[in-house]
Amino acid sequence: MVRLADMSEVERHHLMLKACEPFDARPFAEGAPLSERRVAIVTSAGLHRVADKAFSMVDLSYRVIPGSVEADELTMTHSSVHFDRTGFREDVNLVFPIDRLGELQAEGVIGSVADYHYSVMGAGWLPQQIEPTMRELARLLREDAVDAVCLVPV
Repeated sequence: MVRLADMSEVERHHLMLKACEPFDARPFAEGAPLSERRVAIVTSAGLHRVADKAFSMVDLSYRVIPGSVEADELTMTHSSVHFDRTGFREDVNLVFPIDRLGELQAEGVIGSVADYHYSVMGAGWLPQQIEPTMRELARLLREDAVDAVCLVPV
């Protein structure tokens, strides 16, 4: 992961000029408390099992990642300028926080962790292009009784 201090002055200045609007503290959707919810991960890291098909440049597909997958079974074929995979190599939880969800379940913070999680390649497409894929993922998540998603944008 690149730190601001490691960027050129031009890149650092460009990022620091971007506005970050505050979010309202109220949830935008009603529902059961987290302690009763089944949670899945959806990441845009271009993450997949080594045996799965690699993501291509403008890839609108997704990959299914079983919750039981071991970190060494995962690879990343994300395509983006200046994309740094160092953090992923050091700790998969940076882009796929499966261990953190397990800890939250053990502590009773969330109800359960889903059996399946999903990854897309998060670059090269427009929101309207990926919408059919997201609708398909929503259907799969509902079938797995998932009622909360940890979105991990990369």
